[in-house]
Amino acid sequence: MGEFTRWLTHDDQNDLYGLVFALALNVVFLALIALLLWPLDRAAMNFPLAKGYLLFWVIVTVTALALFSAHKILRVDMYSHADAHMISNLLVGGVAQAGWSAFAALVVHNFAAAAPVWVVLILYLVGGLSCFVAYNIVSSFYQGQIYRIINLLLALVSYIIFSIWPTIGRLTYGRFFDLF
Repeated sequence: MGEFTRWLTHDDQNDLYGLVFALALNVVFLALIALLLWPLDRAAMNFPLAKGYLLFWVIVTVTALALFSAHKILRVDMYSHADAHMISNLLVGGVAQAGWSAFAALVVHNFAAAAPVWVVLILYLVGGLSCFVAYNIVSSFYQGQIYRIINLLLALVSYIIFSIWPTIGRLTYGRFFDLF
């Protein structure tokens, strides 16, 4: 196990380490919130979040591979066209991050109906933590510091906005959410 850990944490395996960390964090988060929400009689909230994470992994992976392919075809890299490379990565990662924040806010909004205030606060905290997990998923694909800083701020701000005004989240990403 020690040899595997040394291999995984080596600089050459940084991409793989980010993916393994994000996946492990995702699984641990879902298990912990299932245990937290069960006594609050809101354990059913775990199912849409788990489905959402599965779909989120697929979407982020497909869009990252499509963007990588587009960068290859158009010969856009960090050294020759840094501005186009960074802006396209920020745009794709940011749209995915804000999409998850809208999804999490809408799921929490649905499960917070007719709940006591202290349960609502816990549910919104769980939704915020789910945005942090989604941030780690996006960061495993877009690993630069600028991407991490902007996506973390975007996750926080968009979750707050979509929590206060869930209709904005429904208007912005609603058609996508209706697909599943």
